[in-house]
Amino acid sequence: MTTFATVDPLFNHGVTWAVLLIVIIKAVVGFAALMGSVTLMIWFERKAISDMQSRIGPQRWGPFGLLQTLADGIKLFFKEDLMPAEADRFVFKLAPYLVLVPALITFSIIPIGGTVTVAGHVIDLQVANPPIGILVMLAMSGISVYGVILAGWSSGSKYPLMSSVRASAQMISYEAALGMTIVTVVLATGSLSTHDIVNAQAHGIWHWNVIRLGIVPFVVFVMAITAELNRPPFDVVEAESELVGGFHTEYSSLRFALFFLAEFMNVITMSAMIVTLFLGGPAGWVPNIPHLRWVFPILWFLAKTTGFAFVYVWFRGALPRFRYDQLMDLGWKRLIPLSLGWMLIVAGFLVNRSWGFLMAALVLVAYIVLTRAFELGDGRRGDVLPTVGERPLPGAVLRAWTDRDSREEEE
Repeated sequence: MTTFATVDPLFNHGVTWAVLLIVIIKAVVGFAALMGSVTLMIWFERKAISDMQSRIGPQRWGPFGLLQTLADGIKLFFKEDLMPAEADRFVFKLAPYLVLVPALITFSIIPIGGTVTVAGHVIDLQVANPPIGILVMLAMSGISVYGVILAGWSSGSKYPLMSSVRASAQMISYEAALGMTIVTVVLATGSLSTHDIVNAQAHGIWHWNVIRLGIVPFVVFVMAITAELNRPPFDVVEAESELVGGFHTEYSSLRFALFFLAEFMNVITMSAMIVTLFLGGPAGWVPNIPHLRWVFPILWFLAKTTGFAFVYVWFRGALPRFRYDQLMDLGWKRLIPLSLGWMLIVAGFLVNRSWGFLMAALVLVAYIVLTRAFELGDGRRGDVLPTVGERPLPGAVLRAWTDRDSREEEE
């Protein structure tokens, strides 16, 4: 029991039926809160973007259109569930859940408040507090991409397959920068537990990691996690102009809804994770009001998370989509070197100031060399693969032959 107690004070007096009941209630309340937040997030995004574009947005179902998301969910539930003829039936049905479940698990490790005492039990306002919570988050972010990849592969269609290949390349490109940014936070905190990371920032705004680590890891994390979520402007996995609808083109009904439910759930979960890692989590000013002090950390957490969820909406309404080559260049040539260099500088300053300045000088030299190498590479790009010959047939002739073959296949 000592091991459990070091993780959660709820287990200080052992595992009893009352403790098990509290754990179940925390899980149910956390699930209900997340699902309710997703419903509001869908309405909030549609309403906010409509305001940005001088439109009205949802307004018919419920006050201010609040029940529009419920109406859409009911409509999707009763739509016909299609199964492509060439699909792998088991994987096709499994893929939406591989995208949805990681978002639920990630939310369970996020502290949304302080502690409360119920019937003599001290309870952390957090569904679970594993000592390796950050590793759980990284594992779940990787598993969610498997859902996208398998959805595209199992559909038996070209466009979803191309989308799933893009998703795998995008995940590899931005996972490295994401991981090194999180390592920087762990170095400064000295723990992999999200609860400990929040406690390390609880002594005032100047102790928040966004300021203590110099803003750069915060910016890199936001960009990398936005790419991981396939949110605009990094949503090339769902680019309608080239891929129809992306990996979920062949989905319909409830499974189609699960993908979008997972997308908006991930927006809330990762907004909460950003608040936890960089903005102090539930930390904030708490007035000395008896029996209500536990409420204010929750309100601070909700305010910060809502504010950052609006930033995601703002991105969607204001930024154009990257081209695929721009997305790859940003991940490999900009974010990975920047996150690695900043992690080395932070590690140096954690040793002592002399090591910090030495690492900063070395990183600056490496940046100059790397920038020059990229410039030389871009200048030589056109000479790497010279043109060997012209196309053997004129384009008009080639198209006529292709159309003739297509008609013969149809007949």
